[in-house]
Amino acid sequence: MNLILRLPLLILLSVLSGLAMLVPAIYASVINQDAIARNFLYAALLVLIVTGMIALATSANRRRPRSRDTLLSMLAVMGLMPLILAIPLAESLPDTGLFNAWWEMVSALTTTGASLYSADLLPMPLHLWRAMVGWMGGFFMLVAAIAILAPLRVGGFEIMSTPYGRSEDFEQLPRSSDPRVRQPHLSSPIFHTELADPAYRLVRAAMQVFPVYAGLTLALWMILLLLGDSSILALTRAMGTLSTSGITPVIGPSGERSGIAGEMAVFLFLIPALSRRFWPGGGELRATRRLIEDPELKMAVGLIALVAAALFLRHFIGAIEAGVGNDPALPSLIDLRNGLAAFWGGMFNALSYLTTTGWNSVDWQGSRAWSGLSSPGLILAGLALMGGGVATTAGGVKLLRVYSLARHGERELERIIHPSSVSGGGRIARRLRREGAYLAFIFFMLFASSIAVTVALVSIQQIEFETATILSIAALTNTGPLAGAIPLTPAFEASAGIASAPWEGWSGLPAMTKIVLACAMVVGRLEILAILALFSPEFWRR
Repeated sequence: MNLILRLPLLILLSVLSGLAMLVPAIYASVINQDAIARNFLYAALLVLIVTGMIALATSANRRRPRSRDTLLSMLAVMGLMPLILAIPLAESLPDTGLFNAWWEMVSALTTTGASLYSADLLPMPLHLWRAMVGWMGGFFMLVAAIAILAPLRVGGFEIMSTPYGRSEDFEQLPRSSDPRVRQPHLSSPIFHTELADPAYRLVRAAMQVFPVYAGLTLALWMILLLLGDSSILALTRAMGTLSTSGITPVIGPSGERSGIAGEMAVFLFLIPALSRRFWPGGGELRATRRLIEDPELKMAVGLIALVAAALFLRHFIGAIEAGVGNDPALPSLIDLRNGLAAFWGGMFNALSYLTTTGWNSVDWQGSRAWSGLSSPGLILAGLALMGGGVATTAGGVKLLRVYSLARHGERELERIIHPSSVSGGGRIARRLRREGAYLAFIFFMLFASSIAVTVALVSIQQIEFETATILSIAALTNTGPLAGAIPLTPAFEASAGIASAPWEGWSGLPAMTKIVLACAMVVGRLEILAILALFSPEFWRR
């Protein structure tokens, strides 16, 4: 344990990445793709040897860790680690180049799931590697949320943070409590203990989260295998579900073999991306004692039900407007089986895009035809903007922030009708309506500004405004499959080589646009407040 704690975060993750490369190497060797197996094996040996030499060179003069270094390391992980992860991919696809391989790994590590390559043109070991990188990226975010972002009070923790340094929900506050007393920063000497060591926090959080994360992935893999999916498809679907990366080795819906039963299993395993209370740590994000009263889950259920009902009922509204009430073919039009399938397709896609996963149901096309809407994918874009739970693998604005703004708006309407009324709900509810809503609004404005800046930078390369907007939203919300759910104007340059997929807008983009979108993925994954914290003078104070 002491040896692990002495290693810098980048060195430790590089070692783990080198060991992970052995898994695709073994799989490629088993299916007789020896060239790819050698590429992964040699890349693993190169990474392990170089990393080991750097670890030996830096272990002798280890400096005292600082809390701010973890946030810098977190930013470096998302930007520099993909270079290491891209080595075997670039060697296995020599026509694509290191730059496109780096972009692919940034997309996978940030759990965005966007790809430059057509699924039918990539060998299965490379699909497995992409899914593994996305799975490791989701695990890293679950660990970093409580080990790095929580002590800095960013990443959603700022909404529930209390100025008193204790729980306001379950403990009585003293009379002398002053809400204007500022919390001590991590640079304060009171935090310089072994338990507060950044490396210790990361290792401790990883040991808590890994059994649950790996156990759920293994359970979903076994369920999908029993329901008819092939071994590699079931594994990639399980990894893509728990990490919300949405990486799949097939074109089109991934659940065609397992059918509705497989989608129901995936639906259940997407629920942990709606709230941090399903994962170890992050107890300060629990606004209620009971699971049924969790604000994020309540809002998620309402949004999913609203979208599914809107797509389902739109069919009947369109039939009434068309005046087909006396049509004898009406019973065949309003078929119960097709209606239920359309309702399930809308509900599954609503949860999938709300958690920024991007899976499409096998009944999604039927749901689109049933609703009669020309572009229901815009609804999915709105769900992706809202995002999933705070401190989970999901991206977007996050449900807790949306809930806080909604409660604040509700309270303002009450004050218009009853100006002298006193709000209830307890201290946590009042904090969400006041300070929480204020911070949520700031984040929402920063997120909207990020979308505007990204769209402006993407549009420089003569890309259609609608295409630039959807690609920017997909990158910032870490929902790569969103670009495939909405018809876009393609842009072709074939810069990814013969393995490129000249479709809705990823592979044919210019190199500068790819860099902008890759940076947007990192910003969306780390959140803009965490990046702005790097520019705070207090953050750099000794």
